[in-house]
Amino acid sequence: MIVRSLTDIANTDRDVSGPGWKSRRLLLASDGMGFSMTDTIIEDGATLELEYKHHLEACYCIAGRGEVTLAGENNWQPLEPFTVYALDKNDRHQVRAIGGDLRLVCAFNPPLSGQEVHRSDGSYAPLDS
Repeated sequence: MIVRSLTDIANTDRDVSGPGWKSRRLLLASDGMGFSMTDTIIEDGATLELEYKHHLEACYCIAGRGEVTLAGENNWQPLEPFTVYALDKNDRHQVRAIGGDLRLVCAFNPPLSGQEVHRSDGSYAPLDS
């Protein structure tokens, strides 16, 4: 059994951030679950354009408000607590926080190694890279 809290990973290599976001990596590939799980904050006012070419991702909003749309479209879908969005086709997308930070619990398949950083195109490299 794995039991881990945010305080366990604060200020460790599982606590990563970039412009407009912070990701606390609760479960990683090394945990052997077949998926990874993050507690992610999108900072108020930030808009991120992302495309996980090598990962499927599902995000469950647990706090804050935001919006998500497919890149190149202007069909923003509202995000609020108890709303999920799933990028089931490796969709290039934009997500933004409005009126405060947006907090998401995100699952990735295949799982993240924990060392990923967003590349210039918004994606993560494949796990074996």
